[in-house]
Amino acid sequence: MSCGCKKNNVPKTYKIVSIKKETDQVQTFTFDISLGARPGQFVMVWLPGVDEVPMSVSMDDGKNLSITFFRVGDMTTELAKCKVGDLVGLRGPFGTNYSWEKGQHLILVAGGYGAAPMYFTANEAVKDGCTVDFVVGARSKDLLLYTDEIKKLENTTLHVATDDGSEGHKGYSTEVLEKILDKDASVFACGPEMMLKRISDICAEEEITCYLSLERYMKCGYGLCGNCCMDPLGIRVCKDGPVVSNDICRQLTEFGAYHRDELGRKHEL
Repeated sequence: MSCGCKKNNVPKTYKIVSIKKETDQVQTFTFDISLGARPGQFVMVWLPGVDEVPMSVSMDDGKNLSITFFRVGDMTTELAKCKVGDLVGLRGPFGTNYSWEKGQHLILVAGGYGAAPMYFTANEAVKDGCTVDFVVGARSKDLLLYTDEIKKLENTTLHVATDDGSEGHKGYSTEVLEKILDKDASVFACGPEMMLKRISDICAEEEITCYLSLERYMKCGYGLCGNCCMDPLGIRVCKDGPVVSNDICRQLTEFGAYHRDELGRKHEL
């Protein structure tokens, strides 16, 4: 599922051309560059003297590239202070991407800021005549992302779930998924790992094709450091993922159980 695009392994700085405040803690930065990214891929975002972290691409339209990020931790707190016109280092794109057949029925499930790369996926899929059921989940209405944009997409039906019932279904996005499952559809998902694990179980039980976007601590972004390898297969999330088939996910003993920090220590989910 590699896109075959030319990537930059060395960071280059690009100008922020617009900033959109999505919620109190989530912003979208758009840069004056296209890296030819495909839906599901990520870039390494670098602030000199601070850190470098992976972030999913929320749009690459051939002219501009966008990232949507949640302000948490030192790196994203500093990144959130940037203004239009500031320069930020980017390298990539890296990893595997979502793919589909023309005219296919897709069910996209997004939790939290996973709505950003899922919107990118839907935006491209409808260009190929795909029909999309798009499930967006969040803890409450004020934390929902990209719902206005999703509503504008052709051949796309938006389904909303909130934990507190402030909008849409009261409960989890996975409960909505169970109601709209289609044996002929492919399910794509991005969000918290426990949500992904539940989706994995649902799709395995119903024998439905499913691809999940995995997240692990990354340093290099292109398969050299081994920091994002997952037990017991040793797949590198930066190279063999982040978009991984459910058949592979279900062979990963750490999926839905634990992750490793920058020193390789296990932390239970």
